Formats: sequence, C-alpha cells, structure tokens
Amino acid sequence: MRFRHLLIVVLALAVGTLSAQNAPVKPVDVSGVWEMTTSGTPQGDMTADVTFVQENEKIKFTMSGPEGMEMTGEGTVKGQELEWTVTISTPQGDFVLTYKGKVEGETMSGEVQAGSFGAFPFTAKKKK
Repeated sequence: MRFRHLLIVVLALAVGTLSAQNAPVKPVDVSGVWEMTTSGTPQGDMTADVTFVQENEKIKFTMSGPEGMEMTGEGTVKGQELEWTVTISTPQGDFVLTYKGKVEGETMSGEVQAGSFGAFPFTAKKKK
C-alpha cells in the first residue's frame, strides 16, 4: 500500500514537470516606444523610434524611416523572441526588411535582413 502511494506521488510529480515544460511561454511585453539603432548600413548607423502595440503574441508597429517616412506593419512575439517585417515600395519594386530580435528586460537586440544588401545588427532600448 505504501509503495502504491509513493508511486502515485512520483508519477504525479513527473506529469506536473512535463506539463510545465510543455506549457506555452508567455510573450514579453514590448508595448511602448523603443529607440532603435541599426549599425553598419550603407548610410552608416541609423537611429529611429519604433512604437509597438501588442495584443498577446501579435504586434503592430510604427517606425520613422529615412527622410521622415513613416513605416507601419505587423509581427509576432513568442517568448522573448520577436519578428516583424517592413515593406517599402520603391520605383524599382517592393523592398522588404525583416527584423528578428530578442528582448531582455528593457533592451532588445537582433538583426535586420535587408534583401540583397545583407543583414545588419540592431539594438534598442525602451524609452521611459
């Protein structure tokens, strides 16, 4: 009888541990304004404010671009990882920037893939 109780307790703990490992990770909250710097671009380091509005794992953003252009779009947050895409229409066709980063507290870092121009690192800090 005692062995059966011990076995039940061990199995319950094992199931609880497995359930916790498979539970979805709550996404970090990136809502607010972030000052982001993209380094090493053909135009040099570029700093812009990015405003995120978040609902669960979905984000919408607005960011200032070159020459006062405003860019908007959507993306996702999963755990500490986030990704968003900006499509810029040019006379030569659409140009896509894909941002992928990781949030740690009030800082963010990652990379932006800029089509055939390659990838550039970015960092961001949440504004107060």
